[in-house]
Amino acid sequence: MAVANTCDLCGRTPITTTEHHLIPKQYGGVDGPTAMLCSACHRQIHALFTNEELAGFYYTLERLADYPDMVNYLRWVRKQDPEKRITTRKANRRKKR
Repeated sequence: MAVANTCDLCGRTPITTTEHHLIPKQYGGVDGPTAMLCSACHRQIHALFTNEELAGFYYTLERLADYPDMVNYLRWVRKQDPEKRITTRKANRRKKR
């Protein structure tokens, strides 16, 4: 369900947010912790990480925000107008992090 709010990751507001399961549902996160993210941050997370990586290590906002590619992305996206549609490029996924 989308609501107007503040993104828990980039901090932009007011913006429409959606619920992101910090541990993917397929790995047992159905009733687990969630974060409210803007669509740009939500797409960026899924472009950078596999669900296995999210479940295994990147299951907190702090760990997501500390990943070098996310640091750069967050620095950039915070400067963008919340009304602007942001395109996310798929990252070249590495086998090991």
